[in-house]
Amino acid sequence: QDYYGEELQRSEDLKTNACVTLAKPLPKALRDALEHVHEEVADRYYGCGLVVPEHLVSCRILDLGSGSGRDCYLLSQLVGEQGHVTGIDMTPGQVEMAKKHVAYHMDKFGYRKPNVEFLQGYIEKLGDAGLADESYDIVISNCVINLTPDKRAVLWEAYRVLKPGGELYFSDVYASQQLSEAVRKHRVLWGECLAGALYWRDLYSIAEEVGFSPPCLVTASPITIGNKELEDIIGDCRFVSATYRLFKVPEGIQATPGQVIYNGGIVGHEQELVFDANFTFKEGEVVDVDAEMAAILQSSRFAEEFLIRAGRAQAAAPQGCC
Repeated sequence: QDYYGEELQRSEDLKTNACVTLAKPLPKALRDALEHVHEEVADRYYGCGLVVPEHLVSCRILDLGSGSGRDCYLLSQLVGEQGHVTGIDMTPGQVEMAKKHVAYHMDKFGYRKPNVEFLQGYIEKLGDAGLADESYDIVISNCVINLTPDKRAVLWEAYRVLKPGGELYFSDVYASQQLSEAVRKHRVLWGECLAGALYWRDLYSIAEEVGFSPPCLVTASPITIGNKELEDIIGDCRFVSATYRLFKVPEGIQATPGQVIYNGGIVGHEQELVFDANFTFKEGEVVDVDAEMAAILQSSRFAEEFLIRAGRAQAAAPQGCC
């Protein structure tokens, strides 16, 4: 709270690039939407890259660690007036900054009533903020989960508030090994999103324990520290900024390996849908998928955008989202 509420005043105050890594160029539609976000909101933004999944019209989205509200105001434009975006953050100054500009953005977007709200609270305890079971289509988070000491509690809560078929789509920082005590207790390294980074293998075990589908890696970029004092403390550990998508596949879905055909119906992704690092779906093209991907497509908001049939050709599909 102190680091993000008091010590940092602008994005430029960050001491490493851990929280500003962009994994791929932004589509024009997103660049245009970002230009509608108030300058003060953008200046107080400390996330890594941009966390925007596809097919968002009319969705209910929860942003964990919403900070100054930049991503919420971007998503507000993408879900439309019939959708809704909730941002929750533990830092009073950041929540105050986000709330300050609600009227400005609704007027800018031409909405009759706000489709965003901002709450102060902890992402490990969403129930304390009044967030009900199965109330959101998508949960996003942008370089925030590493800042909490209890990642398992965050994933449990995200799973709880997601509707069946819902998705946790989030970027975060991961470590190549378990972190030393010296790193984990370093104040600046915590604020810079490094000391709280999960050992990447732990994400897979926690996701499985909570009930999510195996994590699908979307993009990843290595992090360079660029600060000799901090590099000496970190030693030979390496960090990466990565975006994953995890789905709450409903119980009872008995998907099998099969073939899918994308119908090209998602705005902005008509020609092809780059789903993750393993699967790119081109309009009208037959793609072999494993049982996990078949279950995700069959049970999620993407179901109506695909023709899904059991059985597949002899060519093996990539094994698992991971």
